[in-house]
Amino acid sequence: QRIFRPLGMAHTVAHQDGIDTVAARAYGYSWLEGRWQRTDQSTTSAVLGDGGIYSSLDDLARWDAALYDDRLLSKASRRAMFSPATSTPEPDVPHYGFGWRLNGAVQWHSGESIGFRNVIVRHPEKHLT
Repeated sequence: QRIFRPLGMAHTVAHQDGIDTVAARAYGYSWLEGRWQRTDQSTTSAVLGDGGIYSSLDDLARWDAALYDDRLLSKASRRAMFSPATSTPEPDVPHYGFGWRLNGAVQWHSGESIGFRNVIVRHPEKHLT
């Protein structure tokens, strides 16, 4: 109600297994027994806010666009989110903000679950994701 509706994200849901369904959703595939087989997230790896948000590409673009203005977060909150909060041991990604890996002008986040690997990379100076 506080994020999806105000941003017009009509094809996004915080999925709860057995409570709702996700129409036309993608399924993951894993290499098992010498071939690619359809697999799905386990209910323990797809918790709400982690792997349990199901969205369309259009809705993801709406969410990303809201990270450039005050519709979702204040300027101060966005500045904090995209500022280095800690260093990392990774030479290609020297800093980590609040949920985002930071490397100069590039901001990114990745994750994976059974059958899925995802990454979002933002170049805010170019307004490109």
